[in-house]
Amino acid sequence: MLKAIVTGGAGFIGSHIARELAERGYDVVILDNLSTGKRENIEPLLGRDYVNFVQGSVTDLPLLQELFTGTSYVFHQAAIPSVPRSIKDPLSSHEANITGTLNVLLAARDSGVKKVVYASSSSVYGDTPTLPKREDMTPSPLSPYAVTKLAGEHYCRVFQEVYGLPTSCLRYFNVYGPRQDPGSQYAAVIPLFIQKASRGEPPVIFGDGEQSRDFTFVRDVVEANILAAESDACGAFNVGRGERTTINGLAELIIELTGSKVKAVHENPRAGDIKHSLADISRATGFGYAPKYKLEAGLKETISALHEEQDK
Repeated sequence: MLKAIVTGGAGFIGSHIARELAERGYDVVILDNLSTGKRENIEPLLGRDYVNFVQGSVTDLPLLQELFTGTSYVFHQAAIPSVPRSIKDPLSSHEANITGTLNVLLAARDSGVKKVVYASSSSVYGDTPTLPKREDMTPSPLSPYAVTKLAGEHYCRVFQEVYGLPTSCLRYFNVYGPRQDPGSQYAAVIPLFIQKASRGEPPVIFGDGEQSRDFTFVRDVVEANILAAESDACGAFNVGRGERTTINGLAELIIELTGSKVKAVHENPRAGDIKHSLADISRATGFGYAPKYKLEAGLKETISALHEEQDK
């Protein structure tokens, strides 16, 4: 039985990865300090054999060194995952995202881990006008969060080249799906829009709404992580759908799917937001990545899950 560690494993994406690993017969250790993750995200897993939860932080190097013993794969999802929050408090983002990543790599190196799969972000590209975004483009981060994700990528590359630790860096493009928290003041656009429309309140769009994003369903992201871990693929890879949708179009679709009659309202653009984003996913297809979920299908699952959660 292969052992896998999921840092940030009680968070949105991490909890989905942990569940799929458990389904596939891995011995799974979930590490999370519960600052943004939630115990209820992993509650269904905790009664299973070979699934263990450790409340702790990636900033605790001795803890990582203890946990990583005998580990095959580390799925490093732990981070403070917000552009606006990083602008408000860059130091906390630095400590969690950069120092935390360095600690993960040190512990993985010293424990003989087979591979680290690192959660990076499309934000590393910044607002370069060229579309789609390709991994060979020069990064141009616009926020402290984006800087932290790019620094983590560089650490991964250096640990591979200097210490022989295989690493894959997955640049996520606007991940959405069940268990994404709409209650946070830094919540992502899709859960916020769903919550607003479901309550009969108008979704709030920052700017003119013609900015576009490549929205990626969380189950496709989970598959990308496991494929990357189990393959020889190393380096940076875009993980997106390969299609883009305007924020205006997204709001209209969510309003339609929730059966709401509201109309979106517009406010001033936010600092650090980029205009357009679209992934070239051809490099990731090299290790078998093939996104299965179209936006409407993913939104229907997300809306259904959010309504079930609210009905509890």
